[in-house]
Amino acid sequence: MKPLNEYIDHTQLKANATQADIQKLCDEAKQYNFKTVAINSYWVPFAAACLKDSKVGITACIGFPLGAASSASKAFEAHQAVLDGATEVDMVINVGELLAENYDACTADIKAVVDAVPTTPVKVILECCLLDDEKIVAGCRCAMRAGAAFVKTSTGFSTGGATVHAVELMRQTVGEVCQVKAAGGIHGKEEAYAMIEAGADRIGASASIAICS
Repeated sequence: MKPLNEYIDHTQLKANATQADIQKLCDEAKQYNFKTVAINSYWVPFAAACLKDSKVGITACIGFPLGAASSASKAFEAHQAVLDGATEVDMVINVGELLAENYDACTADIKAVVDAVPTTPVKVILECCLLDDEKIVAGCRCAMRAGAAFVKTSTGFSTGGATVHAVELMRQTVGEVCQVKAAGGIHGKEEAYAMIEAGADRIGASASIAICS
């Protein structure tokens, strides 16, 4: 197993985050050598400047947190974020279309983003707290068909976060085709290790320093 810090996307996605908050996030990420910082796309240019002499990547969160923006707007946001310095993209699936079993529409929505950033890993947030097991599996299959690099449990802004059960189910579904990111409600080292043991390749957290301490 890699050192725990190498799994972590150090996250600040609050609506009231200021430039000072993003600066702090980037400074912490450099200090602890986290994998990436995960931020709203507006802050990507600033974070890119903060992190330019480091190995810390930048995850831009797209269509966040609802996933209900148009596919064209998600694709544009992702493309602009990569131009601005993002090295990875986390997009929110269209949860309503997934629940309605409009799987072709879900796949097309994801593929629009994947095609907009063809050399950048795209993580697809399923928002598992709103889904039953059948829909979690279906969402994973949509992500695989669209060419996404990861499936991800949660935004952390809905009714629940990552669970071991959801991570296990996602890993079983995607096999080695995609990686799995657990995010939302992970506050300590034991929780993080439980997610990794269940099959998570990446951990999204705002409590990253506590997790690694």
